[in-house]
Amino acid sequence: MNVKAETRGPDPIDIFVGTRVRVRRKALGITQEKLGDRLGLTFQQIQKYERGANRISASKLYAIARALGVPVAFFFDGLVDPAGSREDGERQTQSARMVMDFMASSEGVELAEHFPQIRRGSIRRLLLDLVKAMIADGDETAD
Repeated sequence: MNVKAETRGPDPIDIFVGTRVRVRRKALGITQEKLGDRLGLTFQQIQKYERGANRISASKLYAIARALGVPVAFFFDGLVDPAGSREDGERQTQSARMVMDFMASSEGVELAEHFPQIRRGSIRRLLLDLVKAMIADGDETAD
């Protein structure tokens, strides 16, 4: 029996790009409806793009980049470089998958929205150090 490609779900790259659209849109405080209006689309179409359920054409991605004030390359930042070595690619794929999973969560989006609002780099660094310490402490108590 043949399994159709549609039954496998969205392509991970489409999900990644859609997540980057969502993160940027939310960081700017733009609703899906407002972005859709700027692009001549419904908010439902924006939802589908952000979930990766529908692929974004090159021309539409260009229009989204303009509407969100970023270069098109922004939507691919963090993806595996197809020209890199296999080991680098596997490491990047694992890292990108972790980032995608996190950014697909409501907590990830909220953190991405608020973290850049902390203007002092020293405070951002302290928060990162705190998270690392919490992880290390969790590892020690798990034993």
